[in-house]
Amino acid sequence: MSDPRVLSGQEVAKHNTRDDCWIIVHGKVYDVTEFLPDHPGGSRIILKYAGKDATAEYDPIHPPDAIETNLKPEKHLGSVDPGTVEKVEVVITDEEMARQKRVEARPPLSEILNLHDFEAIAKDVMHIKSWAYYSSAADDEITNRENHAAFHRIWFRPRILRNVTNVDWSTTILGHESKMPIYITATALGKLGHPDGELNLTRAAAKHGVIQMIPTLASCGFDEIMDAAKPGQVQFFQLYVNKDREITKRIVQHAEKRGIKGLFITVDAPQLGRREKDMRQKFDAEDPSEVSKAGSDGVDRSQGAARAISSFIDPGLDWSDIPWFQSITKMPLILKGVQCWEDAVQAYDAGLAGVVLSNHGGRQLDFARSGIEVLVEVVSKLKELRGLSFPGGTKPGQAPNGRRFELFIDGGVRRATDVLKAIALGASAVGVGRPFLYAFSSYGPEGVDHALQILNDEFEMNMRLIGARHIGEIVPEMVDASNIGLHMVSVPSDNLYEANYERLAIARLRDAKL
Repeated sequence: MSDPRVLSGQEVAKHNTRDDCWIIVHGKVYDVTEFLPDHPGGSRIILKYAGKDATAEYDPIHPPDAIETNLKPEKHLGSVDPGTVEKVEVVITDEEMARQKRVEARPPLSEILNLHDFEAIAKDVMHIKSWAYYSSAADDEITNRENHAAFHRIWFRPRILRNVTNVDWSTTILGHESKMPIYITATALGKLGHPDGELNLTRAAAKHGVIQMIPTLASCGFDEIMDAAKPGQVQFFQLYVNKDREITKRIVQHAEKRGIKGLFITVDAPQLGRREKDMRQKFDAEDPSEVSKAGSDGVDRSQGAARAISSFIDPGLDWSDIPWFQSITKMPLILKGVQCWEDAVQAYDAGLAGVVLSNHGGRQLDFARSGIEVLVEVVSKLKELRGLSFPGGTKPGQAPNGRRFELFIDGGVRRATDVLKAIALGASAVGVGRPFLYAFSSYGPEGVDHALQILNDEFEMNMRLIGARHIGEIVPEMVDASNIGLHMVSVPSDNLYEANYERLAIARLRDAKL
């Protein structure tokens, strides 16, 4: 149990060395001396705030309870008298001044015409570490690019001479109404892009009538996000499974009590993928003497922001855990990160409500196939082996016995046409993640609002152009997916995406001090 003492800022300030390091976070004092060598982000960033208030640095790159979870109870030293804490001087670097000038040079929001535009502006105005975390993907980033490119191998077969004066693209997802066949999928560390973090998504989802999936690793607290929702607003929860099952049980049951309508269990991250853009930012920020020790003492300090928030995830999660999840909650259970038809069939047989066909945004296994490609084989095999029919139009798969099973995909979506292709092929809805991060990172809450409006307008136009009066008319016959598995097929150049894509860097000599 933590010490209930109220400490003075002057007392905390005395503990400001590597051998005796205290910090203040959210008004509480912690002894992090023993944790310094193990901090995934390296020791330098902690020592910068030794004896001081580190809240401003801590908030964007940690879930609110990270420090409480990772430090032993005896290292929780009590609270601090806020009137005695010396303010940390904020030094505006030349780099930050240049970034702020770029922010001032943004085009007006009215000139942002598509989701690619948000990414282009975010790349220029975000802090470099934040951009590296959001945009990075695994290894050579082949899968990251394939997620987007796969949609280009699917072509429409529009119907004509239908009265499309009025078109309706609303649907239901797990039985809950949504004004678009998308949901805002879980993405970590929203405060890296904007001080309000995930709250931007909560408010925009309410305004536009879509569903937000709350991430385990949000920068904002779970209850804070739930409290920001409108009455009756539907939200899902994405779960990373903790090695301590009691912690997992507490999280799941609290989510259910607060009204979460679906639990999406991430199953594609038993180990962190190598996201080299993020890793290089960590090396650039660290003391070379600390970096040189990486691996010599068994501590991997190379993984940047990503590892700093994910060390609790259980690599031992397996199929035998599914009945336990079914015993602790009545929420629909969906596996997020299924990547082949065999596992989709096994999930159906295990009694789950559905699966998300996803490769974690290309951030885990490079050369994993896209969700849209896996969707085609999953629909085929579930029909062949279990008799499920997927008529398109966001209708769940239905077995002869009446049981329903929903398929979702995510990854690479930048246009409403991407979503419509997935719906035609059997998806109930499509998750969109990074574009909304880029939207609020570049333009704040108004950016997310505009991004959703862009998609809304694209849905209206494209529903008319393909001849679908309502979402139920977007059927498999409306698309040609015969080339979906041909990874080298020639397609027109994707100029907008290629203009935004930032090539991976290679190792280079550091500036020599002669």
